[in-house]
Amino acid sequence: MSVKSIAVIPARGGSKRIKRKNIRLFAGQPLLAYSIQAAKQTKAFTDIVVSTDDADIANIAQEYGATVVIERPASLADDHTGTSPVVRHAISDYQNAFPSPDFVCCIYATAPFLSAEKLAEGLTLLGQNRAAKFAFSVTTFDFPIQRALKLSGSGVTPASPEFIGKRSQDLEARYHDAGQFYWGTTHAWLEKQAMFKEHSLPIVLPRYLVQDIDTEEDWIRAELMYKAYVTPTQ
Repeated sequence: MSVKSIAVIPARGGSKRIKRKNIRLFAGQPLLAYSIQAAKQTKAFTDIVVSTDDADIANIAQEYGATVVIERPASLADDHTGTSPVVRHAISDYQNAFPSPDFVCCIYATAPFLSAEKLAEGLTLLGQNRAAKFAFSVTTFDFPIQRALKLSGSGVTPASPEFIGKRSQDLEARYHDAGQFYWGTTHAWLEKQAMFKEHSLPIVLPRYLVQDIDTEEDWIRAELMYKAYVTPTQ
């Protein structure tokens, strides 16, 4: 029996800090296009679904290869709605028209460093581990968080005094969500299972291919990184 997987890319039109972020040109093409193209390159998806409240985003998504566009209701397109409710809405809407998928991968529209190989790795790991519910991208902090400092009055003190004298190489690595993609079983998504639990598998990314894009400074840095690390290899 073949396994059916879909990608769900949330892409609303109301970005506040960077106007029209999802379709602003990034290194020559709309930012959203990179996520769609990486999803296409995996050849793992029956459909690439874009959930949006914006007609321009819908048109660009279809131009770059999205196969299904779902109209997101206004109640799920404000500044306070999280990703999971949007994914659940997209899955339910998709199920009304097509056979239900086995796996769903939420891909952020702001992930120009997204790797088709890492996407495929996530599906492979999730498919091989029957106890797993999710698999998502993580990366290491660039400085040991055990040696964090805190402001104390007018001075500075260690947040964890027991670690402040330790060498960096003697401290266990800590990871954070890389904010690129989140594989899950359809059941886990719809049943509102928690993401950050032992039933989730990590897909580790190198730090130089991870960059949040929330401010203009982030945007400039990301484009410089993209041109330095990705463009020469294409």
